[in-house]
Amino acid sequence: MDIKDREIFSNLTIFPPVFVRLDGRAFHRLTRALDLKKPFDPAFSASMRAVCRYLLSESGLSPVFAYTFSDEISLYFRTLPFSGRVEKLDSVTAAIAASALTIELGCAEPLAFDARTIPASPGFAVDYLTSRQNEAWRNHINAYCQSALVDEGMSPREAATALRGLQSDAMHDMMFKRGVNLAATPAWQRRGTLLYREECIKEGYNPLTGETVEAMRTCIREPEETPLFSTVEGAALIRSLTGA
Repeated sequence: MDIKDREIFSNLTIFPPVFVRLDGRAFHRLTRALDLKKPFDPAFSASMRAVCRYLLSESGLSPVFAYTFSDEISLYFRTLPFSGRVEKLDSVTAAIAASALTIELGCAEPLAFDARTIPASPGFAVDYLTSRQNEAWRNHINAYCQSALVDEGMSPREAATALRGLQSDAMHDMMFKRGVNLAATPAWQRRGTLLYREECIKEGYNPLTGETVEAMRTCIREPEETPLFSTVEGAALIRSLTGA
């Protein structure tokens, strides 16, 4: 028997479009090792966005856009590398992201992401991103509440137990009583961040003629405030990117 016959998933392929979602593995240890600020660390968020930019423009994978919050990145592909081989798509994407983030943060220890591939369609993209953005909001609320309780003397486990089962309205009121309006926190904490590729015109220099010339290049756009994907504006942006 050929050894390759034992590679049970190596020939599993998928047709685009797809999402590939990356999640940080055991990043709670990273939080302690780097003494990241709680509930959210702006420098860590900036590093995650830098990883997204690398995946979009320099990785050779060519996803159309990336959406990130906390330690999660979702990438949308209209065309697939590796002939759509799922095992390779997951492993290489996760490896590139982990390597890029390790460099960005200057970590002495290796980092890891896990990856999963999700069959998509242009129409499904809005539903998927709305779901992930809702998770970003829940993560945002929980992070603030957990941090507040720990600051008041609870252990992380005690805080998690105290928050278990609480509805978002109750958690919102809890923080409001402590002087924090969760609806007024920075947008990247509440909504996550969308980054996407777009053609743009850039000026260059022609050394043969000595003239300034214009050329089409791929730029990475990052809206200052990511829209709610559940709104008409947000859905329209995603449809324009997916070609729906």
